[in-house]
Amino acid sequence: LQAMSGQEEDWLALRPQEPSPSQCCGGGCKPCIYDVYEKELAQWERAKAKQDKSLLTEKREQSSNSVLNPDTFTAFSVSSVEQLTEDTYQYKFELPGNSSLQLSLGQHIVLRGTVNGLEVQRAYTPISPGNAEGYFEVLIKCYEAGLMSQYIKTWKKGDVVFWRGPFGGFPYRPNKHGELLMLASGTGLAPMLPILQSITDDEEDETFVTLVGCFPTFDKIYLKPLLQDLARYWNIRIFYVLSQETSLEKLPQSYQENTYTGRLNEDLMKTIINSCRRRPFVLICGSSAFSEDMTRYLKAAGIEENSCFVF
Repeated sequence: LQAMSGQEEDWLALRPQEPSPSQCCGGGCKPCIYDVYEKELAQWERAKAKQDKSLLTEKREQSSNSVLNPDTFTAFSVSSVEQLTEDTYQYKFELPGNSSLQLSLGQHIVLRGTVNGLEVQRAYTPISPGNAEGYFEVLIKCYEAGLMSQYIKTWKKGDVVFWRGPFGGFPYRPNKHGELLMLASGTGLAPMLPILQSITDDEEDETFVTLVGCFPTFDKIYLKPLLQDLARYWNIRIFYVLSQETSLEKLPQSYQENTYTGRLNEDLMKTIINSCRRRPFVLICGSSAFSEDMTRYLKAAGIEENSCFVF
């Protein structure tokens, strides 16, 4: 009997842990961490029924081949850390050889972190082109009280971080829409960048784009040089809406004519839509409150939900 209970204990120690709510990023991933748990639990139950532990090793081998995978977390090392504003950072990760993440446009990946012994997962969208070789980059805003932020702030070059994915994305096809109106709040800029770059890289793609970036102040606009470069293309316009700036006088001349102070409200939305060259298809990314407000203003401007996509 004693030997039997030792064996039972061994099997119990191998049983997969049920995820806690903090581990789910809430991004609607398929598979969600709960799906992965169900799959691992079924695998454990099969192995236990056959008393064969070798049936459990299948998933461990799979995750060591340094390729992104939706079911298992893969290790990637941090190759550089760049602070963009007081609370926002751009992290670059190494990919083996000349491999690329092979993401389709606007797809996100899920990060796993451990803080005070608690496992947390969050979704982020790489800002590097999906076919970038040998690396990928992620834009992350760190919050003072954020669990994941405490973990991210400790990263330095050479650290190993675990990601899985890809998930979601926007099914973009060149020239499918006459004009895209992109409404991005803060790091909501992330999924817009790969789409913008795919349009500017493709000479055959004549889609007009109006990007509206909402930030608190001029200093908090991320990636200004990249955005300035994109705005030089004949089919790309970029507007900024700065909620905490009171006057445009202090801004560089080149920004004054395409920047608004205050919030992006219903009136400003109508003005921007009226200035679009064609009836736009709208992409929205920001907090859930931002997305709800934007959807409401768009509706008031006559743009229905079937002409919108929310990341």
